[in-house]
Amino acid sequence: MRAAAILGLGCSQKDLKPFQIDAQVQWRLGMPASAEEADIVLLFGGDGTIHRHLGQLVRLGLPVLIVPAGSGNDFARALGMLRIRDSLAAWRHFCSNAGNSRAIDLGVIHPVAGVSALQRNYFCCVAGVGLDGEVARRANHLPRWLRGNGGYVLSLAPTIFTFAPLSMKIMTSSDEPSGSETWVERSHRPTTLAAFANTQTYGGGMKIAPQAKMDDGLLDVCVVGSVDPFKLFCMFPTVYYGRHLNVREVEYFQAAKVRVETEQPLDVYADGEYVCQTPVEVSIQRAALKVVTPQSA
Repeated sequence: MRAAAILGLGCSQKDLKPFQIDAQVQWRLGMPASAEEADIVLLFGGDGTIHRHLGQLVRLGLPVLIVPAGSGNDFARALGMLRIRDSLAAWRHFCSNAGNSRAIDLGVIHPVAGVSALQRNYFCCVAGVGLDGEVARRANHLPRWLRGNGGYVLSLAPTIFTFAPLSMKIMTSSDEPSGSETWVERSHRPTTLAAFANTQTYGGGMKIAPQAKMDDGLLDVCVVGSVDPFKLFCMFPTVYYGRHLNVREVEYFQAAKVRVETEQPLDVYADGEYVCQTPVEVSIQRAALKVVTPQSA
């Protein structure tokens, strides 16, 4: 078997050694150029590292084993990889032909206008517009060790009291029998945050989309309207348990495809990384990525 290892920021070949348990496995460092060069890819890093490699991983179509070694590991958490030892156990199962791999969905962001309109920007966890983008921008400027130890929370607290809700229109796609596409308005109001989720958590364990599944072909959309800053601050801890859905200003629904329009271009972040600006279309690509899991599918 041929394995390729991608080492994210802060990782080294020392992190790879526990996985080099089978002398019959041929190793290479770096992303393979084609699927003929490897049988599996091991990716050491967090959500940001995974995000930056998703396009090539989708094109290769190879199984991917995620090793949580970043400042944010929500995607690994969604796959059951809470610690590095979980990934090591999954690797041992895979080497013994245990069949512990599955195909999951990925989110896709399409800028509606501009030179980047033809780009397909994949994301594995959650894309967001509004407060979420501003928090991610601030968190990305923190030292790496601090980002991995509550950086999102540290950035969120001050942002809540300075961020003003913005006018935002969110529409869902409806396919007609004729094959044409129409857009149905779902939300058009001052909005604090709009999140489009493929996984349940982001930001280091915040359960923004408690009903999300990675293989249902749907985005889980959470829209937080205009909320008093103090109420929003008090509401924040409930997000870790998914209880924010009971708040009156929160709207939650599922859709295969959504379109986001704003009066002024707003930054769109996904997996904690800047992607583009609104207007955008966000959709799901079914079974886009094959991942190795701790247990057999």
